[in-house]
Amino acid sequence: MDKYIGKRLDGRYEIHELIGVGGMANVYRCNDTVDDREVAIKILKDEYLNNEEFIRRFKNESKAIAMLSHPNIVKVYDVSFGDMIQYIVMEYIDGITLKEYIESQGIIEWKDVIHLTTQVLKALQHAHECGIVHRDIKPQNIMLLQDGTIKVTDFGIARFSDKATRTMTDQAIGSVHYIAPEQARGASTDGKTDIYSVGVMLYEMLTGRLPFDGDSAVTVALMQLQSTPKRPREVNPAIPIGLEQITMRAMQKQPEDRYTSAAEMLSDIERFRLNPSIVFDYGNSFVDHQPTKHVGSIRHADEGNRVDKKKVTMPEPEYAFEDEPIKEHKPIFHVIKGVLISAAIMCLIFAGLAVFQALNSDRAKDVDVPDYVGKTVVQAKEDNPENFQFDINSKFVEGQEIGVILSQEPEAGSMKIKSGSTITLTVNGTDTEITVPFIQNLSENESIKTLKEKNLIPQIVYVENTKTPKGYTIDSFPSAGAKVTIGSTVFVYIANGERAGTAQIPAVIGMNVDDAKSKLEELGLTVETVYDDESKEQKDSVVSSSPLPYGKVEKGTVVTLTVSSGKGDKRTVEVYVDLPSNVQGDVEMTVIVDGEVDSSLSRTLNPSYNSTCTLSFEGTGKSNIVIELDGQIYREYTIDYTLGAVTNTVAHDYAAPTEAPTEAPTEPDTYYTEPPVETEPSTDNYVDNGF
Repeated sequence: MDKYIGKRLDGRYEIHELIGVGGMANVYRCNDTVDDREVAIKILKDEYLNNEEFIRRFKNESKAIAMLSHPNIVKVYDVSFGDMIQYIVMEYIDGITLKEYIESQGIIEWKDVIHLTTQVLKALQHAHECGIVHRDIKPQNIMLLQDGTIKVTDFGIARFSDKATRTMTDQAIGSVHYIAPEQARGASTDGKTDIYSVGVMLYEMLTGRLPFDGDSAVTVALMQLQSTPKRPREVNPAIPIGLEQITMRAMQKQPEDRYTSAAEMLSDIERFRLNPSIVFDYGNSFVDHQPTKHVGSIRHADEGNRVDKKKVTMPEPEYAFEDEPIKEHKPIFHVIKGVLISAAIMCLIFAGLAVFQALNSDRAKDVDVPDYVGKTVVQAKEDNPENFQFDINSKFVEGQEIGVILSQEPEAGSMKIKSGSTITLTVNGTDTEITVPFIQNLSENESIKTLKEKNLIPQIVYVENTKTPKGYTIDSFPSAGAKVTIGSTVFVYIANGERAGTAQIPAVIGMNVDDAKSKLEELGLTVETVYDDESKEQKDSVVSSSPLPYGKVEKGTVVTLTVSSGKGDKRTVEVYVDLPSNVQGDVEMTVIVDGEVDSSLSRTLNPSYNSTCTLSFEGTGKSNIVIELDGQIYREYTIDYTLGAVTNTVAHDYAAPTEAPTEAPTEPDTYYTEPPVETEPSTDNYVDNGF
């Protein structure tokens, strides 16, 4: 039974069960008796309690996550770094890893892929904005809750600095199937390194398989460096073109060819979500340099279709044809053959690595060896345009200032070396270790000065804090009193005061720019607009916003709206007007566009010669077209230039003019030929009134 189960840590965390086993730590489900909630506790394994590298990574994870506050990143509640036990108390996630979900689903429907990827990118955007690069993004480090929420975990090898490097070995830090090429060869990593890993996860979710796979870490690393994966739509034709483009751009070998940030990738995903038929104009970045080759059929090939779909590594086959006898070999023959083939493959791998390193070396330029003697290590690292690597040794010379570089190998000006080469520096000191000074409550400038005097490199991190005066140091990592190597980086946490009021950015994509500006300004946000001449959207409609919708930002934050200028929306649309069939003579057709007569399209027609009339209209947005024949409204159309379509056709009857018959003179009702005869008044109804 596990020695921690049933125990209580620090008098409050009751450990119930082991829920995860990692390379350097185990994770337990616990009950926090003080706050009365379930938590997860990651405990560093006993065998690593004296391993400085693992302890550094363990502490680094807690510091990294503690700085972050995002709904898609696991929360850290507490940490403890004792001599006998080191642990991190985190939010308990009741779910499965994304890797488990992928394995259970196979190919994931692209709409669900968008939902999952968007959450991962939002988490990374927040981390990158805080100066943290995860460097180990993979489905195994992402938890999926029952409601579809994503939680990014395991910041064990995260870096605060975008200059971090690590050499690629067989025990590569970060899963080799997901690491970017620059990480595989030990070059500098930054936010675009995480973007590559997200691209690989996209590929895996959409196709149900990894872009690169092999028998060893070295094999896969070489493929990451040199090979082009099969395009996702070749594996799964149901993937929309736009989503394939997003995936392949994220997986570009050169960092400069990828998305510049998680926010930029999110923007394209949002554009794709709004219009799944979109095709992005990425130029010729994704040319297939490895076209599919035709392989001739082999006898009994249908038997291969019944092999299990898992990848099977086979020795080089020997095909038996019907007119040739099958040669039998003893078992020892196959053993020897397998060993030889394996040896040959390993030789090829190491030869490939050597060639690759040689090519990289050839691309580096030859430069003179700089003079570092008399400088400090901090000065050497700050003034390093050729990206030299430094191997630091310690030597004590009485009378010389501690921390000053006494000598170097190779010596200054003695030879030409490649940029990025390693230079050995011998630094004056009784030991390579130095104690981190106490800088808490010092001003930012005072903290920087104090650390530099100790030959340490300060890295400033601004955090929200109201207890410490703004601009003063809250803490450092490593903490004061810790032993570090001369020239090490010390993270200085500076109070940045209380955060201003926040506002959630509303969804304004697709709205008219004036309406969008009003909506954003009502929330206390500042709006800037840029116009996109290439957009196919309607004129003055918002194409994208930065930051993206639904994110929380401080009031006063500038929100940049990309607005369609309408120039990319300009199209020519043809309208086919059917003419009346009961007319023999000429008719006058008048064309009215948005209430104004278009004289260039108006004309005289004879329907007896042509049954239809074709009219061409050019414009943007929408237009209302009215066709009159001899002054009568005959047809009404609505043109949507964005869609290139004619809609809402309304037809009216046309009354052909007729010739009126000649009318006879109108005769009077009565003709008088003689004066009228006077008659006596009638005595009917006569009343005598006495006159």
